[in-house]
Amino acid sequence: MPDRTYPIDDNKTLEEIKYRELFRVTEKFHSSMDINSVLAEIIQTLKRVFPTYDYFLLLSNDHDACEDLPIKNLEYNSENATAIASYVNATVELEDTEYPVMYAPLKGKQGVYGVLQVKSLLTSELENSQIDFIRLLANTAGNALENAKLYQQSQKLVEDLRLIDEISQKLNSTSSLFETMNYLHNQIKKSFQAAAIGFIILEDHRPRVLEGSSSYFEEESSNELIHAVLKKIENTNESLFMGEIKQMPLSVQTFYGSLMAVPMIHSNAVNGLAIVLGNKPYSFSFEKFKLLQSLIQRSSLAVANLMLREKLEKLVITDQLTQLYARNYLNDMIEESMKSDRGGTFILIDLDDFKEINDTFGHQTGDQVLIQVADLIRKCLRSTDIGARWGGEELAVYLPDIPIEQGAQIAERLLNHVSQQTKPAVTMSCGVSNWDPCKPDGLTQLFSRADTALYEAKKAGKNRISVKKI
Repeated sequence: MPDRTYPIDDNKTLEEIKYRELFRVTEKFHSSMDINSVLAEIIQTLKRVFPTYDYFLLLSNDHDACEDLPIKNLEYNSENATAIASYVNATVELEDTEYPVMYAPLKGKQGVYGVLQVKSLLTSELENSQIDFIRLLANTAGNALENAKLYQQSQKLVEDLRLIDEISQKLNSTSSLFETMNYLHNQIKKSFQAAAIGFIILEDHRPRVLEGSSSYFEEESSNELIHAVLKKIENTNESLFMGEIKQMPLSVQTFYGSLMAVPMIHSNAVNGLAIVLGNKPYSFSFEKFKLLQSLIQRSSLAVANLMLREKLEKLVITDQLTQLYARNYLNDMIEESMKSDRGGTFILIDLDDFKEINDTFGHQTGDQVLIQVADLIRKCLRSTDIGARWGGEELAVYLPDIPIEQGAQIAERLLNHVSQQTKPAVTMSCGVSNWDPCKPDGLTQLFSRADTALYEAKKAGKNRISVKKI
């Protein structure tokens, strides 16, 4: 129905205009489930009936207001005591000032949703008929607002349940922890407009940031935040919701304004937590906080199961003493590399006179020496390189896409580190070989060349490398 104004003439009294307008706006309210449409209709109706008044809608700050509407935030610490009294007591309040002001609560059956402020531009007092009309309009609008809010809440609840169900299905269908955490990160960022997201697990009561977290949580500066959050939840196991993070370290407050943290609980114990940060204070509503709690609670079991699975898989491919890879895993990775890479270098390592270490210091010390050498190997390798235990005191290193000349330099560096940094001191010999995609080759031939080179290094006096190029 198009908006219209009513000129006052002999055939229409102001009272008729007001109640026809009230009837019209009531019909319009019942046909709308949009909060901003209801608020706009209140103002438009008042402007038509009382063109010499000013109007404001005083609403709580949980409403995403349309910028075109005359809306002010209604806060409990406001200096406007009359407006607060109208809101708290759900009563019409009048201010007896030079220009009369009326406050009418926007009241529904379940609560008060704001206050309508009407200010006369004339010095004369508001008439009872005007007060009654504004009260009726506010009451009608309050019911309409309530219906619209309940409708929007129900729609949002359906969306949230759909999101939770979708994420649960996805988490239960993935077998990779990395893939799972990346998916969860993307969904939280999309649904919450989060500035940073961190997934932290506890290993021996120490926090470890999982892959899939935002880059902020990979920086050392995030450690202060993680420990502060853990300290707050360690006794209660309850989630944190901070509209303003004034209680957090200053290093965090520099970049972020609000925080949500939800513990990952499995078998009645906290084994991790999710931290979601917003750029500004009050970036997240309480409804968003409850949604995050549901998401993390649903995700905790899947994450725990995937972590257990990865631990079991790691046990299968890892040598328990040195924590280097097992030989079978090394073989598989080299075969994969031979299918896709442009070449690679293989280093076969044998600790010199290792039997004497065992005989002199005992097998436990011998094991510690092996662990020391394995640690030195790990420190020298890239993330794509593979260090493995070949058997007994023999170790191996594979360097994909590394030419044999560079591989020999790496072997020389390892040789020096081991002789200088082990205690009791031990030396080693290395046989270095390579493969070339332009020449027919296989694992057996690659290993055979390295073994031959290792034998030559031993024969030449030990504590040295020997190279056998394809």
